[in-house]
Amino acid sequence: MTAEPDGPEDRLRRFATIWSRAVFPVTATSLNRAEFDALLMPLARQLRDALLARTLDAAQGQAIGAALVEVHCTDPEALSRTLDVVDAYLVLYCGGDGSTEELRSRSARLQHAVAAGYAGALRDRTLIEQEAIARAAQEARYAVAEALHTSEVRFRAVFEEAATGIGIADLDGCMLEANDALVRMFGGSEQLVRGRKLKDWSHPEDTPHLWRLYDELVRGEREHYRVEKAFHRPDGTVLWTNLTVSLLRDAEGRPQYQLALMEDTTERRLLNLRLRYEATHDALTGLPNRTLFFERLEKALAAGDGMRFGLCYLDLDGFKTINDSLGHAAGDRLLVEVADRLQACVTVPGEMVARLGGDEFVALTSGPCTETDVDDLAGRIMTALATPVRIEGRELTVRGSIGIVEGPAKERSPAEVLRSADITMYRAKHAGGNRYELADPEADQRTITRHGLTTALPVALERGEFFIEYQPLVDLGDGSVRGAEALVRWSHPQHGVLGPDRFIPLAENTGLIVPLGRWVLEESVRQARHWQDRHADAGPLRINVNLSPCQLHHPQLVSDTVDILDRHGLDPSVLCLEVTESALIGADDDLLKPLRRLSEMGVNIALDDFGTGYSNLANLRRLPVGILKLDRSFTQGMQQFPADPTDLKIVEGIVSLAHSLDLSVTVEGVETGAQAEALRDMGCDTAQGWYYARPGPPDRLHQLALADATS
Repeated sequence: MTAEPDGPEDRLRRFATIWSRAVFPVTATSLNRAEFDALLMPLARQLRDALLARTLDAAQGQAIGAALVEVHCTDPEALSRTLDVVDAYLVLYCGGDGSTEELRSRSARLQHAVAAGYAGALRDRTLIEQEAIARAAQEARYAVAEALHTSEVRFRAVFEEAATGIGIADLDGCMLEANDALVRMFGGSEQLVRGRKLKDWSHPEDTPHLWRLYDELVRGEREHYRVEKAFHRPDGTVLWTNLTVSLLRDAEGRPQYQLALMEDTTERRLLNLRLRYEATHDALTGLPNRTLFFERLEKALAAGDGMRFGLCYLDLDGFKTINDSLGHAAGDRLLVEVADRLQACVTVPGEMVARLGGDEFVALTSGPCTETDVDDLAGRIMTALATPVRIEGRELTVRGSIGIVEGPAKERSPAEVLRSADITMYRAKHAGGNRYELADPEADQRTITRHGLTTALPVALERGEFFIEYQPLVDLGDGSVRGAEALVRWSHPQHGVLGPDRFIPLAENTGLIVPLGRWVLEESVRQARHWQDRHADAGPLRINVNLSPCQLHHPQLVSDTVDILDRHGLDPSVLCLEVTESALIGADDDLLKPLRRLSEMGVNIALDDFGTGYSNLANLRRLPVGILKLDRSFTQGMQQFPADPTDLKIVEGIVSLAHSLDLSVTVEGVETGAQAEALRDMGCDTAQGWYYARPGPPDRLHQLALADATS
């Protein structure tokens, strides 16, 4: 049978736990707490049995006290805490149903017995330890005498045979003893070592701190010191050592001798210098590499007040073409020649040139007047590159783009400076190359922001940060709303709402325009179907969706469009896909095939931004388009009064041409009533612009349509 939850064994276990909690912190034992609890449990049971016995047996209490000493509870605090626990809790948890007064009396006598047993056991243990110590001391005295002789023999053997140089000098610095290794370090002549003064071994590279340590040691203010020290050898070479000097005292503790240990580190130092050079210099050109450049740049940027820096970031123009056409060996020879020329440009103290990698080089200048110095340095570099390089019988013209960053020290980190120089260099390259540009903080920020938007685009699509606004397409004949153009927006967490001009080019460059365009098409078709379901009486509103050149080349354009229309149950004639004129300039049949298939299905195709490209108007006959959208540039000339007659004739001619080809005409950028009236008179079919409504939420569009229908 199992014990009741509050039976005698449970109460005994609680008492043992309290006892262990009190004594364990002052016990020197390797046991953990659980093991110590288990060790005290039998002793707790003995205490209970002695308390409840018919006749109190003091020997039991003494045995418990002795057992505490056996388990290393030898701290006096352990006994004090044990007696406190017995006094407070033994009767409470182990008293059973006996008379309380009688049990407390027994508990008190039992405590005396435990204390007596503890004291006796502790005394016996102390005597045993003292006897052991005495025997050990006697044995040690005999061993010391023998060991002293042995140690002197060993010391002499170590002193003479050690590979480390060992020397003993008096407090005046006179060398008294030197082993063979030390003598060999200084050329092999004892006369050059023994009897010499340590001060005679000073070296120009010694720091004042080294000799301050020496003076403190001979005065007895320190026991040892360790330094790296150079010595002159008789043959003129330099000996580099790791030097450890210790103070030897006499029996009374007074300073007596100096013991010097010398480790020859000359070869290791030369190797480290070589490794350091290889780690900080470019293997191909011998110029400092990125590591050393950043060290110098950090130093220049940490200079004191009034100091400035100038950085030229150079990238060769067209270097990849040389590698691809002449081979990498020729490219390497060109880089070496460029490096030599750049090194020759460094003529002023505080200037350096380095190779960061590939065909990228940097030149750094520092000082109080770097505003003009860095311009001079960039000019010298451009002049040095102007002379053609002859490689494998060919004269190669070397061109380079340089980004310049200049400013006061302590304002920017090395990474910020290099990033600004890199951005500026690419600005010079995009401007045609073979030139240098000065850093522009605003241009840098625009580039950084553009890069940040590019990296955030994929996550933004996953998080649903894009939304669509709709701008109405108005019939110029009766003023009714015929449809809307879907315009995507980005609700950016930091930059707010961004228009398509801020992120569509980035999406096209990264290929994200395809999934983004598919999402826009899906949302637009869903919205068109929603309009149709809620306002069936008003008739379907056409939805215009823009297609980028990347989407035109995507093999799933047709299948994705068909799938989206089928899933939302929207008639293809409600959808109009807008393609820019520039995307179709010189388009072949393969590119036009998807548009033709969509057109045959009933999807409207609009030629957007018409008039901004250089396409042949005769191409309109072979393009599968049904709508021309005139660019807003044609309506800008109509804002003035009277309107520019040339613009009016151009628009009138385009409208006439479009209608002759059975194409309808939509005009963008209508901002005034005068523009709308003029376009209506010229026969334009539909228009959009701020005169009618700005892009907005989908519900507002139908409200505008209802208002027009009742006006």
